[in-house]
Amino acid sequence: MKKVKYRHSTSRILLLGVAFFLSFTVIGIAQDQADASAQQDAAEQGQEQAPSEGGESEDSGAATGLGDAASGKSLFNSLCAACHKPYSESIGPALNGVTSRHDMDWLYRWINNSGNLIASGDEEAVAIFEEYNETVMPPFPQLTETQINDILAYVEQPKPEPAAGQQAGGEAGASGGGQGVSMDIILGILAFVLLMLLAVLFLVNKTLRNFAEASGVVLPEKPKRKPIHKAFVENEFLLVVVAVFVLLTVAYFGYGYLMQVGVDQGYKPIQPIHFSHRIHAGDNEIECRYCHSSARTSKTSGIPSLNVCMNCHKSISEVAPETATEEFSKQFYDKEIAKLYAATGWEPGSRTYSGEAKPVKWIRLHNLPDFAYFNHSQHVSVQGTQCQTCHGPVQEMEVMYQNAPLTMGWCVNCHRETEVRMEGNQYYDKIHEELARKYGVEEVTAAQMGGIECGKCHY
Repeated sequence: MKKVKYRHSTSRILLLGVAFFLSFTVIGIAQDQADASAQQDAAEQGQEQAPSEGGESEDSGAATGLGDAASGKSLFNSLCAACHKPYSESIGPALNGVTSRHDMDWLYRWINNSGNLIASGDEEAVAIFEEYNETVMPPFPQLTETQINDILAYVEQPKPEPAAGQQAGGEAGASGGGQGVSMDIILGILAFVLLMLLAVLFLVNKTLRNFAEASGVVLPEKPKRKPIHKAFVENEFLLVVVAVFVLLTVAYFGYGYLMQVGVDQGYKPIQPIHFSHRIHAGDNEIECRYCHSSARTSKTSGIPSLNVCMNCHKSISEVAPETATEEFSKQFYDKEIAKLYAATGWEPGSRTYSGEAKPVKWIRLHNLPDFAYFNHSQHVSVQGTQCQTCHGPVQEMEVMYQNAPLTMGWCVNCHRETEVRMEGNQYYDKIHEELARKYGVEEVTAAQMGGIECGKCHY
């Protein structure tokens, strides 16, 4: 057998180098962590000592001459913190300095019942009421003068200054982490160490093989592995598991896809003439049924005739500048009004119709299947359902879109939860009494009146 020279010196040098490198790396990281921990301890110690060094603490209520600030803090957090902060304005004003702005007797009356104080015509109370959008503070008649003094003692404490430890920590963090080690450096070191370990393992394996050959040891040959596709085909259990997994996956995604067929929630087509519901129903507060008048008396809500638009737009040939947005400028809206004039044959100069009208090919937005029956008048006129219940916040929509999924499950769920409006409807006088007695309830839902029977919507 051929003798191979045993090159042990290179491997030893590499192993020693990696060992030294790892040692110094671990020592450096440990030193950085120790420094960071020492800085954090110093910051916490400084933060704990800051109140005593500044001459103020939460328990120094006696310094304000009011009450116990510690008890006041507990009361403030449970009763006042939702609307007030000691040093900054929230829903209500900042409370620090309130005793210098108002008399103590006035504060007692305001906190116990601000509504009565406003109703009495007190100038200070009325001024605060008007300043904060005519919002009345909830009354707290259960608070005694001692408890109010405790709250005032807490909020009247001077605003604490940042501790020296916090300032030092903040400066160290702002300057790039101080003596701390960033995560990028640590991850880079770990990646380099792993690569070195792989290289060392490769060299050790090669060295051991060379040593074995030099010593006359016969190394066994590596067995040839089967190709992965042959091993997969021969494993019947694995084939069954994979087949079941594939079938379940196909069934899951197939079912999900089929359940989306015909569901157009979020559908937002571009109409031939841009109509802004935000401007008409929102800013101008035009009632939905002024345009969709047939919703009150028929099955469908109907597409408004252009003559309905011209009732207003005979006199309105351009929009107000404040109605424009970043996406839709004033010039854009004015061009859309010009499209309306072209479709109706209106001549704004002579204020007459030319008689050359053109049809507008509106794109239908809400489209139920032919086998589903829905009556707008039954919901709008009989039940009093608001348009927003199904169509969403129409008054906020610049471009109209389908808000609800309009699926059968969505309709059935509404019928199960919605109570039928009985007042002033003679049709329900007798049936309401009978159903209320049957179900033992005062209010009857549409489902209890047969609103989820198949024949109600499919016949």
